[in-house]
Amino acid sequence: MSRVEQQQKGYFGSFGGSYVPEVLQPALNKLEQAFEQYREDPEFVQELHYYQKEYIGRENPLYLAKQLTKQLGGGKIYLKREDLNHTGAHKINNVMGQVLLAKRMGLKRVVAETGAGQHGVATATACALFGLDCVVYMGEKDMQRQALNVFRMELLGAKVVAAKTGNRTLKEAVDEALMDYATNHADTFYVLGSAVGPHPYPTIVKHFQSVIGVEARAQHLMKEGRLPDYVVACVGGGSNAIGLFAPFFADSEVKMIGVEPAGKGIETGLHAAPLSHGAPGVIHGFRCYVMTNEQGEPADTYSIAAGLDYPGVGPEHSYYREIGRAKYVSVTDAEALEAFTLLSKTEGIIPALESAHAIAYAIQLAKQLTPEQSLIVNLSGRGDKDVQQVFEFISK
Repeated sequence: MSRVEQQQKGYFGSFGGSYVPEVLQPALNKLEQAFEQYREDPEFVQELHYYQKEYIGRENPLYLAKQLTKQLGGGKIYLKREDLNHTGAHKINNVMGQVLLAKRMGLKRVVAETGAGQHGVATATACALFGLDCVVYMGEKDMQRQALNVFRMELLGAKVVAAKTGNRTLKEAVDEALMDYATNHADTFYVLGSAVGPHPYPTIVKHFQSVIGVEARAQHLMKEGRLPDYVVACVGGGSNAIGLFAPFFADSEVKMIGVEPAGKGIETGLHAAPLSHGAPGVIHGFRCYVMTNEQGEPADTYSIAAGLDYPGVGPEHSYYREIGRAKYVSVTDAEALEAFTLLSKTEGIIPALESAHAIAYAIQLAKQLTPEQSLIVNLSGRGDKDVQQVFEFISK
């Protein structure tokens, strides 16, 4: 490998890299070697495909939301139904790949972080399936608003540890998980849940989540005889979005739109939209767009959707923004709640609050399109976990 290749390894333009303590780099190198060894290994691929089909339930439908489309009177809205996966979200796609990798590496202990709880549930599920010890770090605030998912993880045999520092949300959960991994990497596999973190994690997560876009692309071609005009997904760390976007990257006619949480309004400062209102910086061992405070530290963030409540974003999304390949917009809590209700009433599908952000922007966009045009929204998760929270929010 040439020096130029070494310098570019793990980077998307100027974003990405591995900014970690020296003691942790050998473990990341070992992980990268294992991933490169097994990602195309026929036996590994066959086993992954088996669990995708027989356990996760793939491939899942690309569903034309006829009633919603009719009500809006514009372009066709297709939903990529990741909510139908076992455990209720896209997270299991990545978890299954990483846990099978942990098995190949002979590691018996797994740690993970979670925000909304879906990644934690997926990790606990896979660890139960394969008999691995599982520790999940979760912000104390998120544990309160996603109490049902905490119980699910514990029911599956995981130990859920509260992150009690700072804002007590996803950032602090990642901090704790990384500290655990740095201490115990000799016998521990860190299943990182989003397309963030030091190299090779963004590449690993994209690889296992790209099944979303690969399926959606082929399904749309079969249904419409052409590619969609737009693909839309919510963006926190960005794994569901990069999973949808990456297989369309070379299709320049397909516009890609990532939807960040504007929270209570960008002007209030209570949001989590680093691509729209952040600047390049380093967080959790990688370079990306990040929201910072006056001291230059990662800022406190806010979103009604715990899975989007993160001050950074995946390095590949940062690169897509910089080169103009994708457009990133933001949607408020109120707009997401309106979309949550509308999809439920028109299609009988209750979306996760995270996914409702993407639905909200798709509703705005579809009205501007002709009936011949179409868009795909990644319905990244189902809303069972959020019904109690939404009930309380609306009741107030």
